[in-house]
Amino acid sequence: MHRDLVEERQWISEAAYQEGLTLAQVAPGPLAAQLSFYLGYVHYGILGSALVGITFVVPSFLMVVALGWAYTLYGGLSWMQAVFYGVGAAVIGIIAMSAYKLTRKTVGTDWLLWGIYLVNAAATIITQSERIELILGAGVLVWLIKSPPKKWFRGNKLNSLIGFPLIPFLAAVPTATPSLLGQIFIFFATAGSFVFGSGLAIIPFLYGGVVKDFQWLNAQEFLDAVAVAMITPGPVVITTGFIGFLIAGLPGACIAAIAMFIPCYLLTIIPAPYFKKHGKNPSISAFVNGVTVAATGAIAGAVVVLGQQSLRDIPTILMGLLTLTVLWRFGKKIPEPLIVAIAAIVGLVVYPLIYP
Repeated sequence: MHRDLVEERQWISEAAYQEGLTLAQVAPGPLAAQLSFYLGYVHYGILGSALVGITFVVPSFLMVVALGWAYTLYGGLSWMQAVFYGVGAAVIGIIAMSAYKLTRKTVGTDWLLWGIYLVNAAATIITQSERIELILGAGVLVWLIKSPPKKWFRGNKLNSLIGFPLIPFLAAVPTATPSLLGQIFIFFATAGSFVFGSGLAIIPFLYGGVVKDFQWLNAQEFLDAVAVAMITPGPVVITTGFIGFLIAGLPGACIAAIAMFIPCYLLTIIPAPYFKKHGKNPSISAFVNGVTVAATGAIAGAVVVLGQQSLRDIPTILMGLLTLTVLWRFGKKIPEPLIVAIAAIVGLVVYPLIYP
């Protein structure tokens, strides 16, 4: 985005780009999607942000829906099981490396942040779900300790940047209905409201709801959905389209994807006009720092939870460790989709030998 829009086309100034990047880090939602929404808004207002939102999401959405259709038809075949046998193991290694990098980036040497991180990791492992109350509680705790309320309140009025953006979103969420599509919309809209920083932060929350609470998918199907997100271009959270398709076909895929991106779109566009003035508020930064660290701890816990499902024998354990080693040694020199493709080939060879 920076190379094309700032350097080559010069549609966006460097200052506007940096403001968008900061807003994307502060507001809930997948960072890349939020940044694209903001840049579209800067260049052409609401219409620009809407067009960017559609074109950013639709290509990868169509890909995961097509894969969902193929998975529904052929998922029970031995060769498809063999592919995901290898891919699932590689995905665990990829998520583990991402969790490690996020931990180094967000936690540092602060003992308070380490405590928040470990509590959320342990809670995710024990409950097999991301605990939203702990995520928000972490944000409040860091806010109270790092930036006391006296910096937040002005004349007994809450900073408008905090309260205002949430009002239209909360009003837009429909009341619960007994219909499956209604449940899908409410669940994924809730999920989309609590993704801070990396899109991987949503994985433990989705696992808890989709597998544990609603039991829409089993653990293996969910892990396969995460694998699909890893092998397709676009944001990781587009896996919601695949999950929605498995739950309720094409309508489910559309509802899940729309519900996922509505919160991050609104929470990017609504505060955009006010962000330059209020974006550096220390209270906002402290709260976001807390929830980001908590979400990172949940990702680390999710590695353990998902690893128990995917690393179920010696070959998958070795594939997971090898993936982790390759990413550690070579980093971005070897793209993750290539690793996943190789793992799929290994799965095709190894799986029939172990499970004839």
